[in-house]
Amino acid sequence: MMGAMLPMDGHVHSEWSWDTTSGSMERTCSRAVELGLPAVAFTEHADPGGWLVLASDLDDYPHLKEFVTPDRTPGDPVGGTLRPPNLDVDGYMESVQRCRERFPDLRILTGVELGEPHRDPEGVARLLASGSFDRLLGSLHSLPDGGDYSEMPNLFRQRRPADVIRDYLAELMNLIKGSDVFDVLGHIDYPLRYWPASAEPFRVGAFEEEFRQVLRVLAGTGRALEVNTRGDFPVAVVVWWRAEGGDAITFGSDAHAASGLGRGFATATAMVAAAGFQPDSRPLDPWRALR
Repeated sequence: MMGAMLPMDGHVHSEWSWDTTSGSMERTCSRAVELGLPAVAFTEHADPGGWLVLASDLDDYPHLKEFVTPDRTPGDPVGGTLRPPNLDVDGYMESVQRCRERFPDLRILTGVELGEPHRDPEGVARLLASGSFDRLLGSLHSLPDGGDYSEMPNLFRQRRPADVIRDYLAELMNLIKGSDVFDVLGHIDYPLRYWPASAEPFRVGAFEEEFRQVLRVLAGTGRALEVNTRGDFPVAVVVWWRAEGGDAITFGSDAHAASGLGRGFATATAMVAAAGFQPDSRPLDPWRALR
């Protein structure tokens, strides 16, 4: 068992997220009890519009093909436009209630991961009016690409890797300034998941000013920064977050299956503590900067 001192996993997906293949809310709750996590927040995907995806991505993730309009010419590396379906809020809420009854000692929070909420404020408002959500993540998965939007693999194909990072951080500024509905900024390091193997190794220090600018603006809104443990979260970003006035940190595995729940939390919490943050007396609350 990982131990009861670990924080809540505040970024978890189940079968109610459109991109999952083996997600299960019940299995994830069972795993949370096994690990000794105090709580989980099921932050299912809610993504407006659509974005271009590479044909090779669809070969690697065939379950996404049902959501793709193949509107590109044969031989084009872009396989089409992925248009995620709407979240089934009623079905999701019923599943949460069943799990709360089955696992009474586990705190189960409702939530949603709002993808690009600044691009569709009316749609976000309709979604949030349809249910009561405890945890609202704001996240960015795609960037403007001509008259369309593209995910990271397609952007890294077209642009210099450093430019993709800078473009991503610039769009994060638009997201933070353009939407006040979310509580936590999710996976600020998202493009690093797709950093090309053919490129020079990623050096976070090369983008210090751009990261600091995003962190400074986020800190000014009083919202929290997520340390996403799906990859190796850059230590420097946590240090810069505190230096720029950031007060709150949450942890999220971004798990899409029970096996990923709480992954890397022991390492992540040690890193965050070394940077000057400590857990709140209430395990569901963010970690706070030492004063």
